[in-house]
Amino acid sequence: MTISYPGPGLADFERAREIVSRVARETPMESSRYLARVVGAPVHLKCENLQRTGSYKLRGAYHRMSSLSPEERERGVVASSAGNHAQGVAFAARELGIKATIFMPVGVTLPKLEATRAYGADVMLAGATFGETQQASIEYAERTGAVLIPPFDHPDVVAGQGTLGLEILDQVPDAATIVVPIGGGGLAAGIASAAKQRAAAEGRTIRVVGVQAANAAPYPVSVEAGEPVQVPVLPTIADGIAVYRPGELNFRIIREAVDEIVTVGEDDIARALLVLLERAKLVVEPAGAVSVAALITGAVQTDGPVVAMLSGGNIDPLLMQRVISHGLAASGRYLTVRVGLPDRPGQLVRIAELLAGSHANVVEVLHTRHGRGLQISEVEIDISVETRGPEHRTQVVEVLRSAGYDPVVLDD
Repeated sequence: MTISYPGPGLADFERAREIVSRVARETPMESSRYLARVVGAPVHLKCENLQRTGSYKLRGAYHRMSSLSPEERERGVVASSAGNHAQGVAFAARELGIKATIFMPVGVTLPKLEATRAYGADVMLAGATFGETQQASIEYAERTGAVLIPPFDHPDVVAGQGTLGLEILDQVPDAATIVVPIGGGGLAAGIASAAKQRAAAEGRTIRVVGVQAANAAPYPVSVEAGEPVQVPVLPTIADGIAVYRPGELNFRIIREAVDEIVTVGEDDIARALLVLLERAKLVVEPAGAVSVAALITGAVQTDGPVVAMLSGGNIDPLLMQRVISHGLAASGRYLTVRVGLPDRPGQLVRIAELLAGSHANVVEVLHTRHGRGLQISEVEIDISVETRGPEHRTQVVEVLRSAGYDPVVLDD
């Protein structure tokens, strides 16, 4: 049995795998008992967060640049990216002996900037938004003749990313479902096309589900409209997949090869990142954790083995700190309440005793006499505590209420 989709065929993916294997590692496939209990089926984690440069982007970038002619290589390459694509292009260029110029937004995080420079690329900071940065790279290509390396919308890039589909089926031959993050669509298009063509050649079928952050989800509306549609992008911690419009080739492939597209919220993504850190001991960036978010929320249902794609692990430590705190709150493990108190000695001690009696560990206390609406004889405290889960959070609040206070929960 054979099937075909727009873009690369199975033979193209197999050739790409030979080329990509020169630089990309075959990343581990880890099983998760915790997620298996949640889903009710075996769950495997494809750890591309452990790939060289920290993400799958190296695969597509190297494959695209390997196909350049000697004259094109002499002209050099240029790309625009806020992170993973930049590092993939920079690394691939170094391996191939090609000069690379990378345009990054002015506000790019220092770890991503330094990593890209460390791979030998010339980094140009331009634009406050990615759209402005991308335009700067296009103008540079037109001015200098450098070859523009797109992050997702090119057959060579799709073929390079699709090598993961073949790798997944080698590692989990009985996989029934693959769950993949979607930004512009290069990864999802490549994996879905390669995996489905490979499965068909073996006489079976496989299901592929794409996941987008709810705040940046052009694919569901585009599929419904039958063509790529531009949508507004709201702030999201999953900045690696925050794309306002699908790629043209990617959309055509995904419309035919991806069975379902779901979205996940910010709290869901934060919880997934925390689950991966605690349960799997894996550091994953928010965009790379949306596949797990879809599993823990029940957005993806499966009755057979499922593979969740962890697409990257390049997370700024400062963002990780904030996301972990957010994930703890979203998981009922962290509680911040505001309590009004009479301004007299012993009140803070009484609150501390109540919290200690309810086995809540105090993390931070903010005490003020200057809150809006406070009387001259009143003070206000914001107190943050560690809790053991949703039931314990509720108990802590009830303990304060039973003692005559009126706590306001601030992190709901």
